[in-house]
Amino acid sequence: MRMKQYYLWAGLFCAPLLTNCGDSKEKKEEEVSVSGVGTVDALRAMADQAEEMQKKGPVKTVDFRVLKELLPDDADGLTRQEVTGEKDGMAGFTVSTATGKYASADNTETIELTLVDGGGSAMMMGLAAWSMIEVDKETADGYEKTGTMGDYKSYEKYDNSDKRGEIAVLVNKRFIATAKGQGISMDKLKATLTDVDLAKLGDLE
Repeated sequence: MRMKQYYLWAGLFCAPLLTNCGDSKEKKEEEVSVSGVGTVDALRAMADQAEEMQKKGPVKTVDFRVLKELLPDDADGLTRQEVTGEKDGMAGFTVSTATGKYASADNTETIELTLVDGGGSAMMMGLAAWSMIEVDKETADGYEKTGTMGDYKSYEKYDNSDKRGEIAVLVNKRFIATAKGQGISMDKLKATLTDVDLAKLGDLE
């Protein structure tokens, strides 16, 4: 019970972070349209899941080299420029990350594709907090919302002024696949994400 209360209060402390979007210049203007009751319910659910994960203990994450193999050679026509991977850990929990960077010949279009395995640990509650809240926001410059992409919970944000955006999906309550880009359309970001075999990602152990 103490562990659940810890995560609940930690989530309440971080709630303002969940209701901010965009970079610093946008934070003053934008507030996510999430009701107070919905946010509290989401935080309770986060606390419950975090407690359950804590009881199960650390889960060995997939080697980042395996994640790198799932990164496509190109991002909807953009050439892959670089692939990196790493594994970080603390208190017995680890996170594996593989990142691919893609760009057009003149570098006016860029995409960064990231695959993350949190091992189903409690820290996933922070990495994918958006999966437990409802966001639906539109401004003159763009939008931000949560929803679904195929069978997966998703989060997307897009700025029309400089064609900058991102989309992320949560796979099997463990993996997060994210595509971020500059000078591109949201359709291109979604196409890049669908180039990843998400079903295969979810089956990794």
